[in-house]
Amino acid sequence: MTLDKVLQYLNIKILIYFIIAVTAVYTLLFTYYYNLKDDGYILADWLINYQDGGFKRRGLSGSFFFLLQDLTHIRLNYLVYFFQFLIISGFFWLYTKLIRYKVTDLLYLSLLLSSIGFVGLLNTVTYVGKKEFIVFLLFTWFVYLLDNDKLSKNKEFLFCIALCVTTFLHEVVLFYVPYFAIALYLKTGKFEFKRYIKYFLSVGIPTLLILKFGKNVNEGMSLQILADRGVHPTYGIFYWSINERDYIKEHLNEYLLYFISLGLSALHLAYYLKYLNNRKVISILLTGAFLFSLPLFYLAIDWGRWMYIHMMLIIVLFGLLLKKGSTATVFERIVINKKFYITLFIIIFSLLYRVEMSGKGFTFEGILYRVFVAPIELLNKM
Repeated sequence: MTLDKVLQYLNIKILIYFIIAVTAVYTLLFTYYYNLKDDGYILADWLINYQDGGFKRRGLSGSFFFLLQDLTHIRLNYLVYFFQFLIISGFFWLYTKLIRYKVTDLLYLSLLLSSIGFVGLLNTVTYVGKKEFIVFLLFTWFVYLLDNDKLSKNKEFLFCIALCVTTFLHEVVLFYVPYFAIALYLKTGKFEFKRYIKYFLSVGIPTLLILKFGKNVNEGMSLQILADRGVHPTYGIFYWSINERDYIKEHLNEYLLYFISLGLSALHLAYYLKYLNNRKVISILLTGAFLFSLPLFYLAIDWGRWMYIHMMLIIVLFGLLLKKGSTATVFERIVINKKFYITLFIIIFSLLYRVEMSGKGFTFEGILYRVFVAPIELLNKM
């Protein structure tokens, strides 16, 4: 049987559903695991609170969960996971609904298989359970409503409130709000700057309040407060005392590797944009969104995480541009040509390398390494 005939039986949409399902289950299982072991980042970040010293960045979530625990007497680990489960599941469900009746092709599939796309979660387990899933959920919901012409003025106002509240949960939302404006432009085809202002104000005002009045994440009593409530992190955000800019300077050789991953991802997106209408404007807008987030790279060491958030939002954004089809399994059949071979090369290379959250920005320890090489190395050590 020839390659051309084999590929006729390959349903791209089914493959995408499979990747979504595997990634969702993996993310939920490992989030549960890290919550149960009182992880100092994946659990503890949700438990930063106002009880220790007053108003501070990210403190709203902890105070909310403390209130819930007082009312229900349920362990914080389970309360936090319940909301993580709803947020993470909601994102994957809405993303599935967004692309359900869209015509997907091999090139779109390649975005999910990017080392900082959906596969990034499988490559770097520490991406799971973090608060950026709130941003993924809100943005995917926003794009879904746009795509189905259901984004009314009242719903836009509710999204602005949600973005404002999310900023008190994690200030990272500030650096990714341009994607909401870009999605509006891609839907309407025109620039509506007055319309965009409310989105930027929704995250800008709470950020200024945090900068002006916010106290330290740990004012000295956070660990004791958590211990009294049954959580005992032994590392993580409540122990954080690193000067992040100095840390980057000290590990400059490792951080320079991120430019390799960034360059590869930029080339990947450039090739995808080659097949889109209005690609010049979209390229400028995406470049602007990345430049808007540059202060984040200066302020915090999780460079791989910031790149991963960009790619996940771009994957959702490009879902808005996919052509609509008639069935839930509709896809564009593969044709053996130059585009096919280039896309195949992109996919294979993406599966070869890995982008760490903070540290080495490029290693050949991607999915293929973790599936075929790492188990053998482990057996040899045993």
